[in-house]
Amino acid sequence: MDVTWTRIISTDSGGSAFAEGGVMLELAEFAPPAPPLNLSPLMGAQSVRFILVPPGWDSPPHPAPARQWVVMLSGAAESTTSDGETRRFSPGDAVLVEDVTGVGHRTRCVSDVPWLAMVVTLA
Repeated sequence: MDVTWTRIISTDSGGSAFAEGGVMLELAEFAPPAPPLNLSPLMGAQSVRFILVPPGWDSPPHPAPARQWVVMLSGAAESTTSDGETRRFSPGDAVLVEDVTGVGHRTRCVSDVPWLAMVVTLA
């Protein structure tokens, strides 16, 4: 079984673009005596924080402060890369943000409720 996600990457031209990422899951024991379940390999993390953004919040283009996962918990956000592509993210979506150099991406809250996300900075 595969798990896939969206990535925001830096391009060689100093811009940003969307790309796809993914990993294979393998059946393994996780919390015995619970039955085995499908697991990904471990990924190192440095820190976890939550962000809460009010409806209408809009950022200018910016690079990510670090390579990080942004996991959408409530509300909705829309990100636009420097090549002009826009994608909308809703609760349950996870985005691996890797555009730590260059002009970065624009993000805005596009829901009528605050956008809440968990941000996991990678090691």
